[in-house]
Amino acid sequence: MRYSEAIATFATHLERVRRLSPATVRAYRSDLADLGRSLAADDLGAIDLETLRDWLWQATQRGDARSTLARRAASIRSFFGWAHESELINTDPSLRLITPKRAKTLPVVASKDGIRDLLDAQRSAASDGDPIALRDHAVLEMLYGTGVRVSELCGIDVDDLDLQRGTVRVLGKGAKERVVPFGRPAADAVGAYLTRARVTLHARASRPTAAVFLGARGGRIAPRTVYGLVARVLGPIVGTDHVGPHALRHSAATHLLDGGADLRAVQEILGHASLGTTQIYTHVSAERLTASYRLAHPRA
Repeated sequence: MRYSEAIATFATHLERVRRLSPATVRAYRSDLADLGRSLAADDLGAIDLETLRDWLWQATQRGDARSTLARRAASIRSFFGWAHESELINTDPSLRLITPKRAKTLPVVASKDGIRDLLDAQRSAASDGDPIALRDHAVLEMLYGTGVRVSELCGIDVDDLDLQRGTVRVLGKGAKERVVPFGRPAADAVGAYLTRARVTLHARASRPTAAVFLGARGGRIAPRTVYGLVARVLGPIVGTDHVGPHALRHSAATHLLDGGADLRAVQEILGHASLGTTQIYTHVSAERLTASYRLAHPRA
């Protein structure tokens, strides 16, 4: 079978069977297409372990990060595992492929005071009734108040919200639905946006939409818009321009644990499939605790 045809079939499998997000499918296709450009022929059966090792070695020579190499290896393992199970190839050449482990890095977390100042400033900016300012305040309150992913936030529809109960229904990774609670500040910000701004933005749309958060032209807000907003307002607080919505998710999780929240409750709120993924935030909290101890304890 032609390698390019196999990629297209695999992408359909990811979308329809595994129900992965469009962004994840694009990442798989990008990695597999890069492998395809290094092949001498468009032949799936001709790819062996040495071909895969050479491809990863070339990426190493380009200076790709270990996390990138690990992601690429994961992409081809998933692809060739599927191809073998589908009997498109007789053996899986990726089984013996060894790649460097991802470097363990702690997530960027803003301080509670920094987040409070940020949100207070956004509330003040929205007080004049500007639709975009009201939307931005509501977006930031929801990101921090719920810890949802940016894709989940952008996918929220009006019917998913329950402002009285303070809950929102989101669709997470693997099309898994969960209900996430949020507090009064987020409820107030979203309520103000819905009553004072959404109608104005929706009037600019070329067609109706059920989305809660809208872009300047009235359509469903795009993740890149949220990234730009967070980088602009949160960057100065954490000291880097390379920051996105996930930093608010990290901050929410860490502050929950700092406040005594149960680890499994935080896992449910964040929508993590594994408790091990959530446990990284215990390391962040431990570091902050240690720093406080060293500053305050007379025998530190």
